[in-house]
Amino acid sequence: MRFVTAEYRGAAVCGVLDGDEWCPIPGGATLLDLLRSGSLHLAGDRAARGGVRVPVDELRLLAPLEPPSIRDFVAFEEHVEGVRRSVDGAVGVPPEWYAAPAFYFSNPYAVTGPHDDIPVPPGCRVLDFELEVAAVIGRAGGDLTAERAREHIAGYTILNDWSARDLQARETKVGLGPAKGKDFATTLGPCLVTADELEPYRDGDGFLALDLRVSVNGVEVGQDLLANMGWPFEELVAHASRGTVVRPGDVLGSGTCGNGGCLAEWWGRHGEADPPPLEPGDVVEMTVEGIGTIRNRIVPGVDLPPVPAARVRPRDRDCRT
Repeated sequence: MRFVTAEYRGAAVCGVLDGDEWCPIPGGATLLDLLRSGSLHLAGDRAARGGVRVPVDELRLLAPLEPPSIRDFVAFEEHVEGVRRSVDGAVGVPPEWYAAPAFYFSNPYAVTGPHDDIPVPPGCRVLDFELEVAAVIGRAGGDLTAERAREHIAGYTILNDWSARDLQARETKVGLGPAKGKDFATTLGPCLVTADELEPYRDGDGFLALDLRVSVNGVEVGQDLLANMGWPFEELVAHASRGTVVRPGDVLGSGTCGNGGCLAEWWGRHGEADPPPLEPGDVVEMTVEGIGTIRNRIVPGVDLPPVPAARVRPRDRDCRT
């Protein structure tokens, strides 16, 4: 099944796709509501049998859900190799990358829809896209094995982890982040495809072999296979659940694919900003086999005052001096 959240009669409404038609879920339940109640497939079946049908191309699509949390992994070796050189000048892949899947927490309040405009974040001069696929959790669980984790994945969607590379390069030198370099937009969509729909794409090693492509202004700049991840999604979910829990609606990104999954990878490999950073007017389109296409236009952002520098303090220890 494919679940799409759309603007319908002035509200954000979740529905299921039946061919080229969208069938709203009765009662106004959100996708997150359906995941939490465990009624995803049942609600989808009922909606498809209902009387309301709208051509999907007449709707404004929104992000499939408002996730309670977003963990974004870095699971593609080729991406690490290229983008590391671009962002901090380092060569190769750190040995720690191979030891366990690494992730950071992104901002769930900055989620955008599959066709929304993306404003340039304040202070950014080097804007980039990042082509990813995300797993969405359907059942709560902690300390999961990879085998059990598969049962906890409700489905998949496309994720664009937009990046302000200049802000990211500065803040990661402090040993933290990325923070503001990733804080402004994460695009999800165009739908949530339930996990069973993508099982035919699974290869002999247990990875989903989906074709991933990204273009800027109609020119393809990246292509990879999702099966080139260093860990399958089940192992990412299991790792995320170690010592804690994952809950319905949590989003876990694969990390950016290789071979042009972002501009910074090309910059690191070739030693020059070609293709150049994104600018207002540029259109980024991402297509993932079995899921669909998202398409976003870059627009000017808000012009804010510069961030003040730290004040050098005397480090006194006695408030009376």
